Amino acid sequence: MAAEAFQHTVRSPALFAGVGVHTGAYTRVAVRPAGVDAGIVFVRTDVTDRDNRVLVAPDTVCKTQLGTVIGNAAGVTVATIEHLMAAMVMLGVDNAVVELDGPEMPIMDGSSLPFIRILDRAGARTQDSPRRFIEILETVEVIDGDKRASLSPAEGFEVAFAIEFPTAVIGRQSVDLAMDGEAFREELADCRTFGFLHEVEALRAMGLARGGSLENVVVIEGDRVLNPEGLRRPDEFVRHKALDAIGDLYVLGAPILGRFEGELAGHAINNLLVRAVAENRQAWRYRTFAEPLRQAV
Repeated sequence: MAAEAFQHTVRSPALFAGVGVHTGAYTRVAVRPAGVDAGIVFVRTDVTDRDNRVLVAPDTVCKTQLGTVIGNAAGVTVATIEHLMAAMVMLGVDNAVVELDGPEMPIMDGSSLPFIRILDRAGARTQDSPRRFIEILETVEVIDGDKRASLSPAEGFEVAFAIEFPTAVIGRQSVDLAMDGEAFREELADCRTFGFLHEVEALRAMGLARGGSLENVVVIEGDRVLNPEGLRRPDEFVRHKALDAIGDLYVLGAPILGRFEGELAGHAINNLLVRAVAENRQAWRYRTFAEPLRQAV
């Protein structure tokens, strides 16, 4: 607990590369150390004619169709950040510069597990400043038709999610978990993104899913999974949605002390919730734990 009370950055650069699930572009990435209170900043090293830094914040999210995209005032964007963001918040990375030479984060295997392994190898460095948590004091809820997402007070961080799809492969699935770094590794990190074969052609016509394959997406056709290896867990689908939500929440800039609930939710409503929380300052406060722990040493 003592280490978690202070901010962390990566000890050494975390280097990796891969294709973007939507653009199909091969991109190289370096997650580098950053100073105290820097937050998570993405830098497009392939952009040299304008501001290429994109800060992660609720109001920099500019698109939420099948992924979370952030952008700056110069029109520079970074797509599909949520799986790395989930890994960073659950591993306790508060400050980092993420350099990439393309428009989209690599999808890797469609989960957060590769990012966990990469960040583990890079190691973590404790910084001499208290970590700020967002403690939820009042319930904040957003509703859009049959979709709902909320954050409410809780002792720690909890994630509950429910989905329903008209296929026997998924049906209705739900998960309700107390969440910390260890629980994330054991319960959610390896759960992959998924999609339906009949949607692929339409998505590609829209410039999406160009890098998607059975190597990085669980593909469903009718009532069967096309991936030869099958599912990693019977409820891998809802667990991936919970993983996505954790990454989407981290655009608030701090880990959360509260309970997230999502019902048929996705990136769009997750971001509506994040913006509602950011605008409702009476519903939360920043909380730190470092000083009492320091005095106890």
